[in-house]
Amino acid sequence: MLALAISSDSPDRLRLTEADEPHCNGNEALVAVHATSLNRGELRLLGIRPDGWIPGQDIVGIVERAAADGSGPAAGARVAALVDQAGWAERVAVPADRLAVVPEGVSFASAATLPVAGTTALRTLRHGGDLTGQRVLVTGASGAVGRFQIQIAREQGASVTAIASARHHDDLRHLGAGQVVESIELTDGLFSLITESVGGKSLADAIERVAPGGTIVMFGSSSGELTPIGFRQFVPGHEGARLQTFAYYASGSAIGADIATLLGLVAAGRLETRVAMIVPWTDIAQALSALRQRSFSGKAVLAMA
Repeated sequence: MLALAISSDSPDRLRLTEADEPHCNGNEALVAVHATSLNRGELRLLGIRPDGWIPGQDIVGIVERAAADGSGPAAGARVAALVDQAGWAERVAVPADRLAVVPEGVSFASAATLPVAGTTALRTLRHGGDLTGQRVLVTGASGAVGRFQIQIAREQGASVTAIASARHHDDLRHLGAGQVVESIELTDGLFSLITESVGGKSLADAIERVAPGGTIVMFGSSSGELTPIGFRQFVPGHEGARLQTFAYYASGSAIGADIATLLGLVAAGRLETRVAMIVPWTDIAQALSALRQRSFSGKAVLAMA
């Protein structure tokens, strides 16, 4: 089969090459991949993984062979999944508990935006508990995760404030943000939950805005800056607040069930996905360049079939 594998002597460190067919364990289905979406974390992996390694986490496609133990979707099912690697290939082995059936009416491209970004949004918000009537602050809100966080938090009854550059304000208000500003310093009051993906000064400012007993969930550091943190930043006024680190790959099982929840919201018209561009997987250099330059809001999708 064909796959996009790391090749240190190729442009963008990727080469379309022949790869071994996946070996499926008893709890794994063989999925023919039709589309995948790109994640910023994959840019880092391209620079550090060895030659021959196949990237790719968000996949959608058709089950070619169901799991031998009888778990998961049957052959022929349209599915979305989150895999740890090897998604940029014609076929991939996927544990059944990481698969979700794509409802009729939801396109492969739309479904491909959900696994990493959608489950990250859903699971970071869970650190806030019952969000009904709570104030939630989302930094880096114009990215794929932030857009999902705004919508899911609003769906759960929260009042959402989003941080993003001015060109995204109308879009994020459309998604359900009650207030959109360009920096945390322009917000009013305290927040019971803050999802923080920027780091540096943004994280320091977030500490100044977290309510007593509230939570700041750190799941990224797009600024690349460190944040000096001390006890006195939390008192007085922020007593009992906590900093919670989050990585989707260490966030627990039942990923397939969470993807199914997200797909259900999309099918019901209650969660909007944003496919910023669709390109053939042979043109991945174009999508990677756009991702590096942050030239779009939403997700870039590679079409493989």
